[in-house]
Amino acid sequence: MSDRDRLAFQLSYGDCDAMGIAYFAIYYPWMERTYTAWLHSHGLRSGDLEPDLGIVTVGVSSGATYHRTAKVFDELVCQAVLDRIGTTSYTVGYEFTSDGELVTRGQMTYACRDGAFAKAPVPERLAEVLRTLPAPRFATG
Repeated sequence: MSDRDRLAFQLSYGDCDAMGIAYFAIYYPWMERTYTAWLHSHGLRSGDLEPDLGIVTVGVSSGATYHRTAKVFDELVCQAVLDRIGTTSYTVGYEFTSDGELVTRGQMTYACRDGAFAKAPVPERLAEVLRTLPAPRFATG
């Protein structure tokens, strides 16, 4: 693991429901933020992949499983992990932990498309960068 593939943050009232529990959808912006910051740390920008790599990526699937309650002022770490690299898509996992304990496990699958929006292979440069992500630390099932 490196500091480039994870973000630490503290939950605020705006992240939580009226009971002070993390709102279920708040994890998605943190997954996206972790992914784009990690990608940028490798010299790639999500919005500039077509001129750089000849492809665009589109999100085709996402999900999250909530393992324990997170509350206002809890400190969380969102760790990006490599779930899968396919021929035309890949899945990045996100492990949200507090004091090393799994809170939420998310994932996003991205499909590669060419300029005409047809399926395109995952470019080798992108696959190399994806392989720098650590393996999941927690079971996904």
